[in-house]
Amino acid sequence: MKPRPEASRLKDKEPAGFQGQQAPALWQQLAAVAQGLQAIVAGQSSRSVLDQVPERLRPGVQALLFQVLRQLGRARALQKQLAPRTPPPHVSALLCTALALSWDEEQAPYPPFTLVNQAVEAAKRGPAKAQAGFVNACLRRFLRERQALVDATQADPEALWNHPAWWVARLRKDHGEHWRRILQAGNAQPPMTLRINARKTTLAQYQQALAAIDIEAIAVMDTGLQLARALPVQELPGFAQGLVSVQDAAAQMAAPLLLEGMAWPEGRPLRVLDACAAPGGKTAHLLELAGQRPMEVWALEIDAERARRIHGTLERLGLEAKVLVADASQPGQWFDTHCAGQLFDAILLDAPCSASGIVRRQPDVRWLRRESDLTQLARIQAQLLDGLWPLLQPEGRLLYCTCSVFKVEGQDQLQAFLNRNSEARTLPAPGHLIQGLADKAHGVADNRAGDHDGFFYALLHKKR
Repeated sequence: MKPRPEASRLKDKEPAGFQGQQAPALWQQLAAVAQGLQAIVAGQSSRSVLDQVPERLRPGVQALLFQVLRQLGRARALQKQLAPRTPPPHVSALLCTALALSWDEEQAPYPPFTLVNQAVEAAKRGPAKAQAGFVNACLRRFLRERQALVDATQADPEALWNHPAWWVARLRKDHGEHWRRILQAGNAQPPMTLRINARKTTLAQYQQALAAIDIEAIAVMDTGLQLARALPVQELPGFAQGLVSVQDAAAQMAAPLLLEGMAWPEGRPLRVLDACAAPGGKTAHLLELAGQRPMEVWALEIDAERARRIHGTLERLGLEAKVLVADASQPGQWFDTHCAGQLFDAILLDAPCSASGIVRRQPDVRWLRRESDLTQLARIQAQLLDGLWPLLQPEGRLLYCTCSVFKVEGQDQLQAFLNRNSEARTLPAPGHLIQGLADKAHGVADNRAGDHDGFFYALLHKKR
């Protein structure tokens, strides 16, 4: 039977050179997805899981796995209806894979009975072989009673919203009337958004380059383009030459917010610290916006492997910064040694957080994160703010941001910092950016931001 449109999109993502070869069987992809799901449930990230998938299978497996993760709450609830006793992990992962992909026929990448048939085939050929009959019985019953089973799960908040129950409850508390929209946005497919390198091209010029390869794009922000459809970065015109980078519209607000209205010092470069810099997108954006004005940027990253990614980003874009592998919360270990004890004019702190605002891009996060993690992350954020604030020049500014929609990592964190520091005052900034709301009345800094991730921004000025 002809595959659904989503299945066709999966085929479009096959690696270069694959066309003309025999496509992998659907059961193979489902088996790989189930194996990946089992690993994620056990605590691995989707990135590490996908790195282990054979390159030939990876594009299709990633697309299917992300769809499964976005529908996992419903799949788990349906599995409880079909199998009250929790089956072994590998069996549960395969059942949830099939149920997540097939419960909603409109979103199913293939007809539900095709998915069920291929899931049973995967069971017969894999570690669930001994339970293949059980898998078959559960999924055949699902096909017979699908609507009744779905109706029976409607009262389960995890099934209804496909987020953990604690996540749903916290958003209801934090964001009142907008909590439903945030959850819906977290289950949507994100757009691909680009940031043009203003040193090398313009929005109009790059739009023309995209149009030449039949890619439509709309302008978002001052340097952003949102694509009508995603494509591999290798196919972006001039990507290798540094004309463009991939960066969500919300993240593109950071560098302009920090630099807008700043007076450049006379006789020396503007000194800027990007405190948690990997993979280097915001570092690069700062340098791009500086243009011909002198700027020295220190890009700090605690993880050596991630710091190497900053070097790669800067090299591709033809930019230079001083990259340090160090803990931003412990300036005594690096500030005097590497920065000669000279205070910064501006500091960008994109702090470690729950990543709850980018869950549509990293759908595994919602199932890996625990509510208790928020307390630990808030403590780290406070340590970073307190450690970096003394490194800022009087009359300097610090931009605090997180890709989180939880207030404990945003507004609450800001208020606690202001309570501890009488010399700090706030400058205009978006606050909490809510996905799906594109107007200033709801906290979005610029209604040209388009379809953006969830973020929090606070801009702090240091009084003399």
